[in-house]
Amino acid sequence: MNEADSRHLSSQLEALGYHPEADAGSADLVVLNTCVVRQQAEDKAINHLYRLRESKQQRPDMTIALMGCMVGMKEAPQLRRTFPFVDVFMPPSDTGPLLDYLADQGLYDADRSFDTREKALRDAIQDEEFSLPSGLRGQSVTANVPVVLGCSHACSFCIIPYRRGAERSKPPDDILREIRTLASQGVKEIMLLGQIIDRYGTDFHDDTDLAGLLTRVHAIPEVERIRFLTSHPNWMTDRLIDAVADLEKVCPHIEIPVQAGNDEVLERMRRGYTVDEYRRVVERIRARMPEAAINTDIIVGFCGETEDQFMDTYRLAEEMQWDKIHLAKYSVRPKTLAARNLPDDVPADEKERRRKMLDDRQTEILAAKSEKYLGQCVEVLVENRHKGKWRGRTPDNRLVFFDDPADWTGRIATVKIDYAAPYSLRGVLQGGVKRRSSVVA
Repeated sequence: MNEADSRHLSSQLEALGYHPEADAGSADLVVLNTCVVRQQAEDKAINHLYRLRESKQQRPDMTIALMGCMVGMKEAPQLRRTFPFVDVFMPPSDTGPLLDYLADQGLYDADRSFDTREKALRDAIQDEEFSLPSGLRGQSVTANVPVVLGCSHACSFCIIPYRRGAERSKPPDDILREIRTLASQGVKEIMLLGQIIDRYGTDFHDDTDLAGLLTRVHAIPEVERIRFLTSHPNWMTDRLIDAVADLEKVCPHIEIPVQAGNDEVLERMRRGYTVDEYRRVVERIRARMPEAAINTDIIVGFCGETEDQFMDTYRLAEEMQWDKIHLAKYSVRPKTLAARNLPDDVPADEKERRRKMLDDRQTEILAAKSEKYLGQCVEVLVENRHKGKWRGRTPDNRLVFFDDPADWTGRIATVKIDYAAPYSLRGVLQGGVKRRSSVVA
């Protein structure tokens, strides 16, 4: 979400005459876009702010803007008292406060002949807002497109509803206009985003849903691949599963967090399902798409989690054989239900032990999964060069590297795998392909 918001703001700023500056200390305007899902991320943002304060002391004319979940929907007054050197505070996905400030202060390019503040803002938020920033045009193969903002589910551990507000879906025509604009600039893969993306359209109270949106995105000729995240077990319908299975461009790659493998822990988390109900969702997906990659999120050391309850999660990982686990240690977040009502009673060293134990086992599982690709040819949408090699992903989201002197940016390559590691594959280029599939015989 933050990546998409930053891209959006960068395009608007370029429309006002700004251009990127590599060194924050010498920039006229610095925007810090923040995440506070875990305490570590918030601490990192605060450290960046204090470094920026030193720059502003040397250059008082610098404009500093704070954006994202740290600002949230209601935190700006307190933040103004804590960080008085920050000029502008912007809630997530809302660039208006900064555009207003720049227009009020006359801090845009006068050579662009903006006659009035209103015209400056109007010109900044035309189609340029869906354009890629100049540094990404022709280079960005994938793009994140938020379709559901905020969340109303309120898991007991999650700060998102308090910082990003209530769930609201973007109109499908606006989403399609953004995607067409991105595709016209060379973007080949679209990642649709939502905190619970399966709930897309439920607030419209008509037949709008994610399956229908996927179908409409699929019809855009320039789009090669489509992904979406994050799903919720309670909203993974057969209609959505069928859309992923039937639409050629939609990748067989589903992010469906479980968070814990014990029913009592899930109840304290307010997730709204049992382990067995989660298991049946995965069975439905795999029955329809045996080749699908299923990723998940797990939090270890949640309030009251016993050793036996953690081992239930460990055993579930062995049973599910997920293709990736986004693994985190529980971190108390202010104002959440857990912070108000549940003690953070698992010691930090025990959280780390559980995290490492599960991570080590998942690495073993992934090593075995990766070995199955040896000798196979896979389709890779090439994103960029990394350490001298081309880097891209298969439809089921396996990271693949290969060598070739030609420019493969944005193209689909057939690569024969000759080396398999837990988290990536390496192979030899066989040529380019037009069709899309996980494995080419």
